[in-house]
Amino acid sequence: MIVLGIETSCDETAAAVVSDDRGIHANLVLSQIEEHRPYLGVVPEIAARAHIAHLDGLIKDAMAAAAIGFDALDGIAVTSGPGLVGGLIVGLTTAKAIAAVAAKPLIAINHLEGHALSVRLSREIAFPYLLLLVSGGHCQLLAVEGVGRYRLYGTTIDDAVGEAFDKVAKLLDIGYPGGPAVERAARAGDAARFALPRPMLGRPGADFSFSGLKTAVRHAYLNALPDAAEEDDRAALQDDLAASFQAAVVDALADRTQHAIRRFRDQHPAARHLVIAGGVAANQAIRTRLAALAETAGLELAAPPPAFCTDNGAMIAWAGIERLRNGLTDTLEIKPRPRWPLDPALAPGGKARLARARAR
Repeated sequence: MIVLGIETSCDETAAAVVSDDRGIHANLVLSQIEEHRPYLGVVPEIAARAHIAHLDGLIKDAMAAAAIGFDALDGIAVTSGPGLVGGLIVGLTTAKAIAAVAAKPLIAINHLEGHALSVRLSREIAFPYLLLLVSGGHCQLLAVEGVGRYRLYGTTIDDAVGEAFDKVAKLLDIGYPGGPAVERAARAGDAARFALPRPMLGRPGADFSFSGLKTAVRHAYLNALPDAAEEDDRAALQDDLAASFQAAVVDALADRTQHAIRRFRDQHPAARHLVIAGGVAANQAIRTRLAALAETAGLELAAPPPAFCTDNGAMIAWAGIERLRNGLTDTLEIKPRPRWPLDPALAPGGKARLARARAR
């Protein structure tokens, strides 16, 4: 089985060709970092126009690299949500056209499911496993019980952790994209210099909050800035605040994950893995802390290779393979879904369904 995967949910245009023996025959990602760098964040209109300009050529190059034609494909997998609607429309329209002309099945992929299953692209990880999904737009703890079967334990009540990294990097003026910039600065910083809050620490449940932490970083920075007149002093201030912020994030993630582990082990005592996925999963400080937490709980930490943590077409193609194996395909009438929760109990219904999901 071999599938073409297309990803255009945010600011990476990606196409990949993957087979069910975990063979990655092509995996091309065109970053838009330079286009968005002047704004220190993703501009939806710029992202959509870049997808329009480059997606067709990227798919052509991916198929050439795989040395196959569309007739050799078993399906076309495409991110259909959640994400920026302009980008989703570009990818989904292109995938529909290929599926229609080549007479191949269309598989509409939830971007979060792409991340959730990406660890299985690089190695055999059995269901169920506990997933910490951390990215620029999402921060969730879920039980992954099978393809299309997800049980939410906790989510952010305000900002995603990746967004917090981006906003802190922008505040400190240390570079873009924010996650890698903060991690680099933190290596040279003193994490003990600033006593930042650990949001939700010790509270019941597994929800997250990062809005207050961002505000605390801002206050600490503005208060310390007048005494950092020299360039070296300001650089030290930036490094120390980055380190203090990252340490607070690590503590918060570990605490919330520990709560989720207890609940997960009660429901799935034979499960063996804690998985971390999403763009923020590339952060080594977070991985190190979660590895120790998993070991204490009798679990093994598993994570996709760094190249599969950020958005890519290979994870979408793999999710397509997983769904095809289960006979799950979609019609050409499928529409983009800018909001698309993984846990079926959350779509639709808002807070009432969320409360019932957490109580399961």
